[in-house]
Amino acid sequence: MCRWIAYSGSPVNLEALLYKPERSLVMQSKHSRLGAETINGDGFGVGWYSTPPRPGLFHSTDPAWNDRNLRELAALAWSGRVFAHIRASTGTAVQQTNCHPFRHDRWLWMHNGLINGFPRIKRDLTLAVDPDLFPLIQGSTDSELFFYLALTFGLEEDPPGAVARAVGLIEDIGRSHGVEFPMQMTVAVTDGDTTWAFRYSSEGRSRSLFRSTDISALRALHPTHELLQELSGDARLVVSEPLGDLKGAWQEVPEASYLVIHGAQAEVAPFAPTPV
Repeated sequence: MCRWIAYSGSPVNLEALLYKPERSLVMQSKHSRLGAETINGDGFGVGWYSTPPRPGLFHSTDPAWNDRNLRELAALAWSGRVFAHIRASTGTAVQQTNCHPFRHDRWLWMHNGLINGFPRIKRDLTLAVDPDLFPLIQGSTDSELFFYLALTFGLEEDPPGAVARAVGLIEDIGRSHGVEFPMQMTVAVTDGDTTWAFRYSSEGRSRSLFRSTDISALRALHPTHELLQELSGDARLVVSEPLGDLKGAWQEVPEASYLVIHGAQAEVAPFAPTPV
């Protein structure tokens, strides 16, 4: 599986976000506590918005803990919306085009989990992608195909509805091929202005997902904590696993739900697949 972090708020230095926390994403690339694997060394990616609307991307097949270019970039880049992902392949090739986050126009997408039985159902899923979108698929992962199914079902107009329809299709096709639990996912997607984060699995036992609590309140309680001093009061983080052990800093995102972050506002709503 994988680990990821989605940040929104006032511009933050990427080094402070990716390296400085006690349980940073780079640290998790070789010492994950809550992932399906301890090591997530099959590449990484960072997406960030600097000159709207198109986000920048940096992908590498090196392990995140061992990439000097990532350290150099992170030290000098600032952004108010950042997606970062460390990969543990579920069977597809280790190559740059398979690294998350994936981009389409102003949109970024990243996924932790898998489509079970993907080799068996890949052809049927691929045929459901809008023919105008199909040539834009660059890699071979289930995650990127999932993204393009969501785009096919209207992601740019209705992200929660599009993801629900994409998952509904995946489950329907999967079960028609004898896959009992086709979908395992935590997903983050953004248009650069709003972030949506989803937690769902067909068996009701999804991968871990957490969101930060109010940064201003935490800063008042812990005035010497380094990361809190780097973050603005409007900062919001969604993570596969907490970036530290600070008491009260993280809330688990409920099973079968999605989170919407716009500005300093964060709302949780129930999530369920929609039959197509």
